[in-house]
Amino acid sequence: MINLKLLDSNYDEFVKKLRGKKTNEELLETLLQTFNTLKKEKIELENLQAIQNSKSKELGNLARSGADVSGLKQELSQNKEAISSKSEIVKELEAKLSDIANSVPNIIDDDVPFGEDENDNVCIKEVLTPREFSFEPKPHYELSPDLDFERGVKISGSRFTIIKGQMARLSRALVNYMIDFNNSRGFELVNVPFLVSSNTLYGTGQLPKFEEDLYKVDGEDLYLIPTSEVPVTNIYNDEIIPEEELPIKMTCYSACFRKEAGSAGRDTRGMIRQHQFEKVELVCITKPEDSEKTLQDMVDCASDLLASLGLPHRHMLLCSGDLGFSAAKTIDLEVWLPSANKFREISSVSNTRDFQARRAKIRYKNGSKNTLVHTLNGSSLAVGRTLIAIMENYQNQDGTIEIPEVLKRYM
Repeated sequence: MINLKLLDSNYDEFVKKLRGKKTNEELLETLLQTFNTLKKEKIELENLQAIQNSKSKELGNLARSGADVSGLKQELSQNKEAISSKSEIVKELEAKLSDIANSVPNIIDDDVPFGEDENDNVCIKEVLTPREFSFEPKPHYELSPDLDFERGVKISGSRFTIIKGQMARLSRALVNYMIDFNNSRGFELVNVPFLVSSNTLYGTGQLPKFEEDLYKVDGEDLYLIPTSEVPVTNIYNDEIIPEEELPIKMTCYSACFRKEAGSAGRDTRGMIRQHQFEKVELVCITKPEDSEKTLQDMVDCASDLLASLGLPHRHMLLCSGDLGFSAAKTIDLEVWLPSANKFREISSVSNTRDFQARRAKIRYKNGSKNTLVHTLNGSSLAVGRTLIAIMENYQNQDGTIEIPEVLKRYM
């Protein structure tokens, strides 16, 4: 959730950063109006409460002296009713402000470029040089019968795939290699549920805004996870973490489930965009002063993993208009796909600052004070897209596919 105190201290800068994320102008105006009205009503309530305290003391003094206090009692009774009425107004405005704030995205970091969409993202660097083929490289969906698209559709519908045989072994090898690689960088493996409550999804920002992209269990407060960022971050929901335990670095393998409600007609062939896919995730919980360095460490971890697989890729700093709801800053890693002759996203590493921590109430003991942590998350990596990248970059003219050296022992 956004820090509402920023509305008070620097509203113009606050709104500028939200406009960069293409936030609805009417929503911002309603947010400010509600915030200002709530402040005014709170001041009036505090004044009424101060009057009640003062008059109550006066009543006590007069009663002890034997004076007539009937008029003062009537005055106090009327003021008490005014307090009750004003308290109800404040309570309703607080609920309204909370509802509005729940739909407002995180503000962007100062070094995030303003822009409209992915065309305005900035390439920070490229890693490895794409291979030059002596033949026309094929797309992944033409390279192996072990990717069974027809039967995937038969049993589940569009955007589902069955992986079998050698490709299934390669997929499992990738998962194990990714986990071991991340462990070597200090990320502890955690296994989490694939079903979570609405409160858990609220904590990381998927609810209430993105419910249409989620698969919900009928009749229960349970949803299939869109990414393991959700349960892993919320391991510490409503907890105060001892300072000495920070940073907390975790990695997690999971299946992920997304309706892809806004992607009709996009990437309909192959495995680029699926309703169910696998991912190995990185999640970090840090002190605020450490989160920028942690972001770079996580990007380096995912990038070095790609490089160890021999996969050319680039680092992209996302512009304001392409940032996710909870992210203050995101660096995408895009892997080279020869058949398309372009880079495609394979990892997205984000610093959410204290946005998720405020929603999930994750704090740490900072001396005698409880302070919100910063949370970060990133793919390391999307398993299906990594499989695709290996198939396409390591294909031979005769249709065979080489295995990256680091994966051979996992096969």
